[in-house]
Amino acid sequence: MIRSFFRPHLHYGWVIVATGALTLFSCLGLARFAYGMLLPSMRDSLGFGYDQMGLVSTGNFIGYLVSVVVAPGLIRRYRPRAVIATGLLLIAVCMFAIGRCHSFGWLLALYCLTGIGSGLANIPVMVLVSHWFRRDRRGRAAGLMIAGNGSAIIASGYLVPALNQAFGADGWRVAWQLLAAVSLAAAVCAAAVLRNDPAELDLEPVGKAPPLNPDPSAAREPTHAGRILLHLGLLYTIFGITYMIFGTFIVSTMVEDFAFSEARAGRFWSSIGFFSVFSGVLFGTLSDRIGRKQGLLTVFAIQTVAYLLVGLRLGSAGLMIAMVLYGVSAFAIPTIMAAAVGDFLGLNRAAGAFATVTLFFAAGQVVGPGSAGLIAEASGSFSSCYLLSAALTGGAILLTLILPKPSLVE
Repeated sequence: MIRSFFRPHLHYGWVIVATGALTLFSCLGLARFAYGMLLPSMRDSLGFGYDQMGLVSTGNFIGYLVSVVVAPGLIRRYRPRAVIATGLLLIAVCMFAIGRCHSFGWLLALYCLTGIGSGLANIPVMVLVSHWFRRDRRGRAAGLMIAGNGSAIIASGYLVPALNQAFGADGWRVAWQLLAAVSLAAAVCAAAVLRNDPAELDLEPVGKAPPLNPDPSAAREPTHAGRILLHLGLLYTIFGITYMIFGTFIVSTMVEDFAFSEARAGRFWSSIGFFSVFSGVLFGTLSDRIGRKQGLLTVFAIQTVAYLLVGLRLGSAGLMIAMVLYGVSAFAIPTIMAAAVGDFLGLNRAAGAFATVTLFFAAGQVVGPGSAGLIAEASGSFSSCYLLSAALTGGAILLTLILPKPSLVE
């Protein structure tokens, strides 16, 4: 039935993309980025400090780091669809429990488990792109899928203030339970709609078929592969540290440092989501044209300016410009990095290399929010956190400048 309907009208690969976007909407967009929007009301209600709230965010990334380690084995054993649905179900259960939580220990544990669920859903859904799309369409497909993150940021920016206004001090609890319901629906959809491989529906992947007899001499082994992998990993670590400092604390910054109302902060937060919808597709396509190195330089330069504008406290106009710059570049580095490992290390090594650099990325996410929370609690302001982020992305620009050209000829 599914095969007969989609073959003449729409390739089922695009259904995979749509379901993948819903998966990312839930497992990253809601489970991770909505936390920054919920943080001020949670902090006021529970009486925690920013250092504690930063550690809760760090717990989420520790969970994600765990999932990065275990996901490849689970994917091989149970296949992507089952792992994705299980991850989304775990997120839904934990979100519901967070909405009823009162203690710091339980909040930390539950959000750590939410991070595990996020990784178990996110990693295999990106694997599906490689199965369903050939090389000439993967960037576009991945970019469209990643747009689910931005859509969730937009939704949380309007939803959370509305619920807080309607339910008062319990608004954040209602929000977590509503997000749990969305994640449960996403789990059901993933289990029902996703397919592990086009062969399950007697289909070919989307895109141009490769040559029947490729020339084995067309590619050669990359030189200094380990050093290049470390180089890319360090860049991904810096991105993990800095983009989640901004993503976790920018709403609190607007409320605490700029005296914004929660509703106004929510509208600014939603603007990030709007621009981030285009981030992956825009910079993935750009890096196809100007090269991965120039793409990375462009993104890190944009993010450095964004962090400086907030850290220097140049007023609402500067803050709005920073939001636009951060939003339009928010998901560019993961998109470029996925392509860069193939360019530098070859298609045969790309999957393992991307898993390795993702460990660096996850480690950066663990360090970033927790450290920023401690700095903010000690200094009474978030400005120094953003200035530190700008210094780190400035360092990333220098690291990118010395990144060698790919040695592969493919």
